[in-house]
Amino acid sequence: MSASVLPEPKFCKGQIVSFIGGEGVIKNYRFESGNWEYLVKMPMGPEPEMGRVGYETMIWLPEVDISSLINHFSGKLLNLEQKNLAKAC
Repeated sequence: MSASVLPEPKFCKGQIVSFIGGEGVIKNYRFESGNWEYLVKMPMGPEPEMGRVGYETMIWLPEVDISSLINHFSGKLLNLEQKNLAKAC
C-alpha cells in the first residue's frame, strides 16, 4: 500500500488572477494529469450584436499560465464583484 500526496494548489476560489489575455476570478480548481487547473471567470464586456452563446467568460487554465493579480497590482481599480470575492487563502 502506497500513499500519494497531492501538491497544494497555488490559488484558491475567489482569488483575483491575471493571465495572458486578461484578468479574472478563480471559480473552481481540479487536479488533472499531475497539474492543477483553474476555472477562471473573466468580467463580461458589452453584449455582442449576436447575443451571448454561453459560458464564454469562463476558461480552464493550467497553474503555470496564471499569476496573482494582488502581487502585481499596478494602481488599477478592481470592480465591486472582484473586491467582494478577494480573500486570503
